[in-house]
Amino acid sequence: MTNWQKSDWRAKPRVQMPEYTDVAALNAVEAQLAKYPPLVFAGEARRLKAALADVSNGDAFLLQGGDCAESFAEFSADTIRDTFKVMLQMAMVLTYGAKVPVVKVGRMAGQFAKPRSAPTEVIDGIELPSYRGDIINDLPFTAEARIPNPQKMLQAYTQAAASLNLLRAFSTGGYADVHQVHAWTLGFASGDNASKYREMAQRISDTLDFMRAAGVDSNRSQTLQTVDFYTCHEALLLEYEEALCRIDSTTGLPVAGSGHMLWIGDRTRQPDGAHVEFLSGVQNPIGMKCGPSMTEDDLKRLLAKLNPENEAGRLTLITRFGAGVVGDHLPRLIKTVQSEGANVVWTCDPMHGNTIKSTTGYKTRPFESVLREVREFFAIHKSESTIPGGVHFEMTGQDVTECTGGVRAVTDEDLSDRYHTACDPRLNASQSLELAFLVAEELSDLRQSKQAQAV
Repeated sequence: MTNWQKSDWRAKPRVQMPEYTDVAALNAVEAQLAKYPPLVFAGEARRLKAALADVSNGDAFLLQGGDCAESFAEFSADTIRDTFKVMLQMAMVLTYGAKVPVVKVGRMAGQFAKPRSAPTEVIDGIELPSYRGDIINDLPFTAEARIPNPQKMLQAYTQAAASLNLLRAFSTGGYADVHQVHAWTLGFASGDNASKYREMAQRISDTLDFMRAAGVDSNRSQTLQTVDFYTCHEALLLEYEEALCRIDSTTGLPVAGSGHMLWIGDRTRQPDGAHVEFLSGVQNPIGMKCGPSMTEDDLKRLLAKLNPENEAGRLTLITRFGAGVVGDHLPRLIKTVQSEGANVVWTCDPMHGNTIKSTTGYKTRPFESVLREVREFFAIHKSESTIPGGVHFEMTGQDVTECTGGVRAVTDEDLSDRYHTACDPRLNASQSLELAFLVAEELSDLRQSKQAQAV
């Protein structure tokens, strides 16, 4: 990719991107962003790529989670802290089940833009452009609010910088202490409906007690007090991404400075399109959503375009099919990857294929459907003798009521209580942690099955 330039995408077909009416204002914002420091650094992106290489070999497990779309209005230190806290709890439970490190990547500090199924929406006979996330336009259903405003990119940068500052402090300042994280998890497992998770929680407690007795505790080991935590988002608004692209002084290669890991959505992965063109040239680890419409031929072209050197940890395939149809699509994609000898991480997004409209009119996702897709993902990888590398959830640390089910049994009638998302429904803290326990059981079963085969 020696001839790649960060503006090459502008000559390619573009989809899911706004048409800015004030070109001069757009150019001014891009010029300003180009002068700002990068939000993340090349060395951090390289460390994440190395960690994902371990995931591709089955020596680590990937946990991605966070907001559907970050909000300017809902932005607060408490919101960041609560999501970070739940992800640490999930990671601890998954680590126990898998017996390998968990790579933690938050959909945070950059997940501001959203693809939409239609360019416009109609309410009470009035048609307006769709809301595309706070980095582009505003949620209120007015003509003025829906005009794309380039100034919002500057606000997104500022919020992302503040989020990363807090996340780095949480990661290294003692908040991530393993004993404290487990104490939070014990609180969940002691709930009235969570008795089936108490046994695993108690086994984790016993392990920590043994480590402490053996002299391995937080007071003696900084490893137990700190974590590596990375950020990711969909690289949808390419003007923003180009403006924050930098040349790594160590390697002389281009790096996306907006987030550690970027991904291409299921609607923007055209092999000859603008989004694929941009991400083909940056050195960050990248992801690609793979839905039912992904063809074998397109997948082959995308593997060659996005990872021509077949570098371990470079490309993560994020499958999103829907419960009950994983078997119709995942095996053919696995066979395509194998036929190409491609080195990829396989991870499961069980959220986007399981969105329904509730009886009360709210868009929701049933917990049981999410869990079913995860279990189908694991079962198929087991049958294909391939590695199920991770899970990718839309979730929040807040006590929202947006997805139904779980141990707290959120019903259709409960959805109106605390339905705060601007786009898609998210798992709440309890549902996220419950899923981690259930995924940990899948990982434990998989590990035991491999051990039995080895014997």
